[in-house]
Amino acid sequence: MSKPSPVGAVMIAAARAAGRSLARDFGEVENLQVSRKGPADFVSNADTRAEEMIYTHLMKARPGYGFVMEERGIVEGTDKSNRFIVDPLDGTLNFLHGQPHYSVSIALERDGQLLTGVVFDVAKNEIFWAETGRGAWLEQRKLRVAARKKLSDSVIATGTPWHGKAEEAHTAFAREMLAMTPACAGIRRFGSAALDLAWVAAGRFDGFWERNLKSWDIAAGIVLVREAGGLVSEIDGGNVMSTGSILAGNEDIVPLVREQLRLAGAFGRQANIT
Repeated sequence: MSKPSPVGAVMIAAARAAGRSLARDFGEVENLQVSRKGPADFVSNADTRAEEMIYTHLMKARPGYGFVMEERGIVEGTDKSNRFIVDPLDGTLNFLHGQPHYSVSIALERDGQLLTGVVFDVAKNEIFWAETGRGAWLEQRKLRVAARKKLSDSVIATGTPWHGKAEEAHTAFAREMLAMTPACAGIRRFGSAALDLAWVAAGRFDGFWERNLKSWDIAAGIVLVREAGGLVSEIDGGNVMSTGSILAGNEDIVPLVREQLRLAGAFGRQANIT
């Protein structure tokens, strides 16, 4: 059994506090004031309340650290080495439709390297946490990625481009599904990338891929998967924190998923030629 470091404990406490606020709002979801940021990209009073709670909590404990936050944006700190990367509500669309699958995600980045990740599944009251060198944990249970070696035995999670994305993104995703669906045991789309990655770390999913996510969607989950013995990479070989195009799983499944996605790209090139 492992205990989080002092900063890890602070992050867990902040995630729990925000989660309690979200849980109260979830019970009254129909009464929330909702405004649009863009097509199918909503922000509610619940988001901003939860983010403010996290910000206040972490600022008090680590006053010099910077922040990257979904709603507040970049907040420069006096400590230029450390910053928190925060998503106060991952799975907003689920939340606003009364679907109990959403999370709080907090990561700590030091000198450009992700060190600590916390993902709180509010509805299930599950805290996933990981720190570099300390392993990945669900509360006090050590996590390990699934050991399946065949894609045909594996359940793979993904995320779909939402309404408002360019037509090319939807077409490319359709090709990826065409390549992936017959190759694996099943595809799941649950609507919270942070929880998808946490579930990869816990062995509930064998792998996960999605394109064009934001840093706050994936930062904490990356630490979880890596500390659970898994691999995380950018789908096309770039920098995953820059592009947000992520592929995660164990060392056997990641290259198999990548090959299927490469085939999907080949489908696209062939279609353009013909």
